Amino acid sequence: MELDVHDKSQADDEATVDVALRPQDFSEYIGQAKVTANLLMYIEAARKRGDSLDHCLFSGPPGLGKTTLAHIVAKHMGSQLHTVAAPAIDKKGDLAAILSSLNKHDVLFIDEIHRLPRVIEEVLYSAMEDFKLDVIIGQGPSARTLRLDLPRFTLVGATTRAGLLTNPLRDRFGVSFRLDFYSPKELQSIVERSSRILTVPIDAEGAQEIAKRSRGTPRIANRLLRRVRDFAQVRGDGTVDRAVACKGLELLEVDHQGLDSMDRRLLSLIVEKFDGGPVGIETLSAAIGEERGTIEEIYEPFLLQEGFLQRTPRGRLATRKAFELLGLTYSANDPTPTLF
Repeated sequence: MELDVHDKSQADDEATVDVALRPQDFSEYIGQAKVTANLLMYIEAARKRGDSLDHCLFSGPPGLGKTTLAHIVAKHMGSQLHTVAAPAIDKKGDLAAILSSLNKHDVLFIDEIHRLPRVIEEVLYSAMEDFKLDVIIGQGPSARTLRLDLPRFTLVGATTRAGLLTNPLRDRFGVSFRLDFYSPKELQSIVERSSRILTVPIDAEGAQEIAKRSRGTPRIANRLLRRVRDFAQVRGDGTVDRAVACKGLELLEVDHQGLDSMDRRLLSLIVEKFDGGPVGIETLSAAIGEERGTIEEIYEPFLLQEGFLQRTPRGRLATRKAFELLGLTYSANDPTPTLF
């Protein structure tokens, strides 16, 4: 029981640090320049009209700042932010309770919105479009529908898998942005900002080393910074330079390209067990012992982006770059789909 309490306390501490590192304003938000510039313009226009901001959809891999943008949007609108995860809304009454508690111009943030049950999604249509909520009172022949007026609010949806959103839901978002992976330079700025907040002495080369191994993701950059900080405080004098960063990241099994042990295991499985592929995602999931969704949302985006993996009609295919990473001779397999 003591271990469970300790683990929970550690998780709470990590969550507290994550919140502390979160930018509070567009001026503090690093990267996604076009997204933030357009968002700021839309917010200013809405405020001049005295209206709520159009519903916003943020898509992209995990850890790129979708939740942070929702917080900043609410702050700039001068309104309250209400946060809920889509899987937590499994009854119409849950959604009705959330919507009826909103005030004018409030922001409702729904994370992983592609996981909303279809019956909940259909209730959301009229709320987003007409700001009306249909409530069914009673059951059977005596049941009647009561239509309630809702204050004009802004729904901000975040998704890691925009392709799973239905067209009717996607079309009701007036503002839609896809967040891309960050450049090493942007991540270095994020690491340097976070180090100041955490009071971690770090030089430019140390920040650069952490940045280039962060898979283009601020959340990962901040996590690696905290772990390198721990290494520096125990094995060094507390200062993070390039040598300390490299040693700390080696202990985490994060290589110079940002690949960790699971990435290498995934690529090794495709190359050595399935001759480089193609291999179906379900087969890959069973062989590696990971959920299909975890592979598709956590590991694949970066491996695809960096050219280690290809998606073909017949399955996942390791590229020449993956073979070279593993020190093996490349053998190209034909990715052309079978026609029979």
